[in-house]
Amino acid sequence: MSDKSIRVAVNGYGVIGKRVADAVTRQDDMQLAGIADTSVDWRLRVANQRGYRVFAATPKAHTSMSKAGIVLSGNLDDLLDEADIVVDCTPKHVATGNVALFRKRGLRFIVQGGEPHALTEHSFVAESNFDSAVGRYETRIVSCNTTSIVRTLGALKRAGLLKKARGTLLRRATDPWESHQSGIMNTLVPEQSIPSHQGPDAQSVDPDFDVVTMAVKVPETLAHLHYWNVELSRAADREEVLAAFHSSTRIAMVRLDDGLTGINSVKELMADLKRPNDNLYEVALWEDLVTIQNNELFYAYMVDNQAIVIPETIDAIRALTGLSTDSQKSIAKTNAALGIGSALY
Repeated sequence: MSDKSIRVAVNGYGVIGKRVADAVTRQDDMQLAGIADTSVDWRLRVANQRGYRVFAATPKAHTSMSKAGIVLSGNLDDLLDEADIVVDCTPKHVATGNVALFRKRGLRFIVQGGEPHALTEHSFVAESNFDSAVGRYETRIVSCNTTSIVRTLGALKRAGLLKKARGTLLRRATDPWESHQSGIMNTLVPEQSIPSHQGPDAQSVDPDFDVVTMAVKVPETLAHLHYWNVELSRAADREEVLAAFHSSTRIAMVRLDDGLTGINSVKELMADLKRPNDNLYEVALWEDLVTIQNNELFYAYMVDNQAIVIPETIDAIRALTGLSTDSQKSIAKTNAALGIGSALY
């Protein structure tokens, strides 16, 4: 660890926060200042066991966490005193209330995709707009589904192949660890508007995208599944399209004829590869489903909503703090630390 490493605070130690914290500890130019939360459950006990410094996010939480036996190093203010940047991973809309504190302190910060683009006026996906984040004080990591959209459409755009795109999203009902509390059974629930919010959200990263999305919530919890129909800007064969997807290190090709016939088998592959938390950081795109008819491209892929935004968050830390001003160098560094590559197996 360099003496010049950036000190990162993580506020909120849930599905995303704990993965961000773990990813930070894997970087040689960052150190985890600590994590803040309000919970008294097993997650904070695991954080204690890992040696992470735990802080209470509120005075009330300090009392309840202490009574529950959570070893605390102070309150949120104490953590922020020791940080160069804070990654707010609190539940949807909570971060909006924290932003005033971060700004008052002149502290750089990152929020997640549950917050509106207007909160930071910048939304981030490393391969598309790293440069515009360099030196900023704040940015927003777009949602898991939006991240996948920007990665795949961005790869086609950089190859000069993208005219317009229409996508249908089959969205998991809830996170696996919360499936006993929420979710749906024996039904499908359409999102209440067309376009669904992911298309406009992708345009917050790249306004040039001509993209429309439709979404439906399905009764499963492992991952999201996308189907896309893209009108190509010019004639292209399948090999050129595949080359465009391969140009992104964060799109990984999988094949049905390898036995990866569903999102469950891809998730099992992550376990066999010994990824932390079975994380799929990449978009897992089925290579043998990529089809071109005339000037139309069809493809499908899987999105791990617990993991896909983690490398983006690490790159955003580098961009905001000036650790790196070169997107390719930052992406390569993050990929190496997290074991991300263009081939999964």
